[in-house]
Amino acid sequence: MVLAVNAAGVRVARVCGCQQVARSGHRVSAARIPKRYEHCTLDSYETGFRGANASMQQAHLTARRFVEAYPVETDGKGLLITGNIGVGKTHLAVGLLLALIEEKSAQALFYDYRELLKQIQHSYNAQVNSTELDVLKPVFEAEVLVLDELGAQKPTDWVWDTVALILNTRYNDKRTTIITTNYPDLPAGGVGLSATQRATREETLGDRIGERMRSRLAEMCVRVEMSGADFRQSAGRARFG
Repeated sequence: MVLAVNAAGVRVARVCGCQQVARSGHRVSAARIPKRYEHCTLDSYETGFRGANASMQQAHLTARRFVEAYPVETDGKGLLITGNIGVGKTHLAVGLLLALIEEKSAQALFYDYRELLKQIQHSYNAQVNSTELDVLKPVFEAEVLVLDELGAQKPTDWVWDTVALILNTRYNDKRTTIITTNYPDLPAGGVGLSATQRATREETLGDRIGERMRSRLAEMCVRVEMSGADFRQSAGRARFG
């Protein structure tokens, strides 16, 4: 603690800045952000590379506004970030997470959708000293949750039930959920189409998580649509030196 004088001229004790930095660092560590994305801040999000378009800039602006509005104006709502591969959805989501931790002292958690489902399945192994609830409790209780690549796992009844449990629990508790997905936020399709048309049509978020959960997301999250060239195939391509 340090002694200071407030606006009214009264001497008060406040938490030292070094403690605030330490606490912020602890919250970042607890968020489980993958090493590959630890550098992904809102400030480092690139919209100037060749192939970028206005939707990326608008998404970045929306992310900034979301952080400023959190938590009073956002009132438990989150973001559903959709777009094709390589437009920076995960970067933007992690940047949001870090900004909310550092600027709003939020308790946050990052999970890749497929990894989370695998951890839940692994908990069913009798030789593992954990339960489904052990895995899901921090997911349920995180003040802010980033769920990356929703719909990436092949849909089954168990997958749909698990997604429903996670999203409904967070919806009922009015906890903020930030979701990224490569699938367009459109209804499940294929009705009335020929077998050939169904085989060649692009899958939608409705196909991957079911219409009931897609409807729930419409209540939980503001949709942010992104499009553009794949950053990884241009400016982000792997190089030596």
